[in-house]
Amino acid sequence: MSEQRPSRRPADFLAANRGGGLATLLDQRGGAFFAYAAWRLGLKPTHLTLLNLVIGLATSAAVIAYIPLAQDGAPWWPVALGALVLWHAAYMLDCADGQLARVTGTGSDAGARVDILSDVAIQASVVAVVVAVVDAYTPWVPAWCGAAFAALWMTNLVTAVMAKDDASVSMVTSTSIAVRLVKLVRDYGFVIAVIALALVWPESMAAVMLFFGAVNGLFLLASIAVSARATLR
Repeated sequence: MSEQRPSRRPADFLAANRGGGLATLLDQRGGAFFAYAAWRLGLKPTHLTLLNLVIGLATSAAVIAYIPLAQDGAPWWPVALGALVLWHAAYMLDCADGQLARVTGTGSDAGARVDILSDVAIQASVVAVVVAVVDAYTPWVPAWCGAAFAALWMTNLVTAVMAKDDASVSMVTSTSIAVRLVKLVRDYGFVIAVIALALVWPESMAAVMLFFGAVNGLFLLASIAVSARATLR
């Protein structure tokens, strides 16, 4: 007689991972349904990670490929809407793989590496979209701004990896609404939504790039200062 699997609900997967900013909380709720569906189908967390990778990279590649068509007069709004939906679907899958791994106890070091490397690849593709749109629509923006934006974006990835190893790396641990609103500007779910919506008016992408570049730069400097101060006490 085969062993009966325990009963699960999407809420069980959501409870396994509820961290992140306000926007990410929405993606985690969607991710819980993906995790539940994957559990019902007998999939492994890495299946979700790889699906996330394919959707994320394909979406970014499609946006970049669309730029010449848009410059010839094709409308941006369908692509902006598609990018918004698909980037968030990919991010929900990114949330789901961790939820599935925690609930089913199927996580592994190799799976965690695939997850992190996939995040790097997808976020690099999103950065490429931003820089490509800025170069196409606001060529007067200096090239070093795009390079600085790409480099400073790594602040998000480094701090995310550090937080997975040690949750205490966050400088502000309060969960108040005010603090969550401040953290929102660095929330990946919020960032990809802003970038997707900026495609409707591509000339605005330069301002988006400069804003997020400045935010990440200031966060990096503040993190260095706070961490250094803690070691010098």
